[in-house]
Amino acid sequence: MKNTMHLEFSSLSSNEAFARVTVAAFVAQLDPTVDELTEIKTVVSEAVTNSIIHGYNNDTDKMIQIKCTLQDDVVELLIQDDGIGILDVEEAIQPLYTSKPELERSGMGFTIMENFMDKLEVISFPGQGTTVKLIKQLKKSKTVCN
Repeated sequence: MKNTMHLEFSSLSSNEAFARVTVAAFVAQLDPTVDELTEIKTVVSEAVTNSIIHGYNNDTDKMIQIKCTLQDDVVELLIQDDGIGILDVEEAIQPLYTSKPELERSGMGFTIMENFMDKLEVISFPGQGTTVKLIKQLKKSKTVCN
């Protein structure tokens, strides 16, 4: 059975925690491991932070959308902004790359997302925004009976 949640919120940095917790609460119904839930919360934080800092240049009058779909043991996340977009996605996803070195950003956001999820896809067009698609297959918990 497919279960979907849509979330839209202002691009305030304080809403990053709201997004992380909301997605985690929705995903919790699949009974993920603590590690899986932590990884999902982390990738949501990274993607939302990227939208705020890089997509919107900290413009708090913009909106970020998250769509989370659960089907069987698969979590699919779409995190979208209507910001400035990414000129060169291949360059942007390279470890340590940052478009804001003056802010001492680590440039590891996409690398973290890629390592914590099974699939990462970044769709972006300059002047039109960015969508980050993340997919994770949860491990089925094994109940031990004696």
